[in-house]
Amino acid sequence: MLFRPHLPDTPHLPTTSATQHQVQAPAPPAGRSLTPYAGAVAAVVVVGIVLTALLAAVAVTAISVAIAAVVLRSLVTGANRR
Repeated sequence: MLFRPHLPDTPHLPTTSATQHQVQAPAPPAGRSLTPYAGAVAAVVVVGIVLTALLAAVAVTAISVAIAAVVLRSLVTGANRR
């Protein structure tokens, strides 16, 4: 190889053995299941999908109405010029 990168020497810091106490959050009990939340999560997802579809439908309708308005305006102004 022609070019080999040369890494700079890093100073070695003295290692100190400082003990750190980590507090862990208590684990949920093993007998408790997450299945009651599955229905709520599914409902939230379905409502989100429905609202997104409604928003898309409103946007498409608004664009269609705007295009129709531009076409009608051009037709009316074209008829008045004749």
